Amino acid sequence: MKAVDLREKNDADLRELQKSLARDVFRNRLKNFTNQLDDTSAVRKAKRELARVLTILGERGKHKHAGASTGDGTKTADEGVVSKGEAGQS
Repeated sequence: MKAVDLREKNDADLRELQKSLARDVFRNRLKNFTNQLDDTSAVRKAKRELARVLTILGERGKHKHAGASTGDGTKTADEGVVSKGEAGQS
């Protein structure tokens, strides 16, 4: 499915498709490992399709949280800023 077609779907449909594709990737990898998979390119195709869905869901998540700041000019933890106290700890 093309990215244009995926963008027309709502979040619930994309999450359901994500679950289905994740199962397909697992099954294809298992079949490939046990030499039961005839079309070995199916593994790659399923992974790419799953990546497309995850990318679109991620983009939508970023757009929803784009204006989410703490209000005092500092960024939230979701925006990837590490405070001084957390920077040295691993």
